[in-house]
Amino acid sequence: MDLSTRFEDLEKRTSAALTSVKSAATESRDQLRERIDQAQADLDLAGKDAEQKAGETAARAQSKWAQMRADATAKMDDAKAKIDKRNTQLDAKMAANDADWAEADAIDAIDYAQWAVENARLVALDALDARVYADERARAAENAP
Repeated sequence: MDLSTRFEDLEKRTSAALTSVKSAATESRDQLRERIDQAQADLDLAGKDAEQKAGETAARAQSKWAQMRADATAKMDDAKAKIDKRNTQLDAKMAANDADWAEADAIDAIDYAQWAVENARLVALDALDARVYADERARAAENAP
């Protein structure tokens, strides 16, 4: 397991998400809908991958991370439902309130992602430490009289 590669992939995905959000800030609603549809398709693929990985790791203690990914997928399904509902609203005040909620949800999701990255860093460092310790113990056992 190459933890550095996993973090590099996470960094690339984060950079791509930032680029997408910055570009979308000046786009029309139709262009935004296309981006949202693509993001939803990408998320669906990631959710299926997470479900597959969760199934593979269900017996391991780390399955709590798989559950967190499944929970995140459910949150995104909820966000998609909210987006669909928003398209049927005509009242400007309701739309403004909905925009406020959507922005708050985005901020919460970004905060969660930051927390998840910090957690991933801590857990990865702990895994590296555990491997080094195990290797040291194995060498000590080989050299024991």
